Amino acid sequence: MVAKEFYDITIIGGGPVGMFAATYARMRLAKTQIIESLGQLGGQVSALFPAKKIYDIPAFPEITGTELIAHLKQQVEKFEPDIFLNERVESFTQITGGFEIKTSKRTTYSKTIIIATGAGAFEPRKLKVAAADRFEDKQLHYFVKDLKDFSNKEVAIAGGGDSAVDWALELAPIAKAVHLIHRRDKFRALESSVLALKETKTILHTPYLITDLSSAQDKLCISLEKTRSAEKKELTVDHLLVNYGFASSSKLLESWALELDHHNIAVNAKNETSIPGVYAIGDIAAQADKLNLMATGFGEAPSVINSALLRIYPEKRQPAHSTQLIKKFEAAQDN
Repeated sequence: MVAKEFYDITIIGGGPVGMFAATYARMRLAKTQIIESLGQLGGQVSALFPAKKIYDIPAFPEITGTELIAHLKQQVEKFEPDIFLNERVESFTQITGGFEIKTSKRTTYSKTIIIATGAGAFEPRKLKVAAADRFEDKQLHYFVKDLKDFSNKEVAIAGGGDSAVDWALELAPIAKAVHLIHRRDKFRALESSVLALKETKTILHTPYLITDLSSAQDKLCISLEKTRSAEKKELTVDHLLVNYGFASSSKLLESWALELDHHNIAVNAKNETSIPGVYAIGDIAAQADKLNLMATGFGEAPSVINSALLRIYPEKRQPAHSTQLIKKFEAAQDN
């Protein structure tokens, strides 16, 4: 019988707090994996407000969501945890030595689990036209993984909220052309963002709905129909980015048999859940009088990592300063 290979720490959620937790776990030389349901790291920051400025991150007077995730990604990749994207944790069960974790793709094993799913698991609201599936991850996108992919391309963006307008602002300087399609004349995005958008060369298509997609000579043809009208038109682009928002569900969380506090996970002062060996940090962790800031989650991450490792290896000394941890990490990499 093949022995089960256990991770020391499995982090469920690849948002900012989960990424920093993985960084610190690897600084402590823990065998670590991140499991993220979305197709990119960054969680809700990348998906919902990439271009917005954030003002409560220590050492940064202001930073956009995109910039913050880029820094965190650079940091975590240096320490090389295993990262699994487009993978959803469906269940975990206590077994001898830790937990058996079943995901949408595999079965994996871990001595401890840290849940860092932010406001909960969420999926993008898909474009509901018959041909959409044919173009997904090719010319139809729900996330932007790399802005360079759209450089000097004709890009259409569907949506009227903050995320759609933010991406239009990001892409306007580098794309050949940007088209913004919205079913209403007015946008739901922040007023200052809408004003900034109108100062770009973005072409607005309002109020229009997408009714069909087709292809022609490596281009994507988008059929548009004006709301409350029979007026139709065609738009030909290289890529379509759909930002219709995200659907969040707590059903999966409820199935994990953890004690909940409303729709969040109840934890004690050490961020331990009702199941020994399972911890929660960031917005998903419910504590009295807690402020749901990224800075709070960043602070929780090292404490929980240390608690988890003390549980696994009670004989190990608690860590010194980060400079000592880095020296130990570099020495381990050289061996």
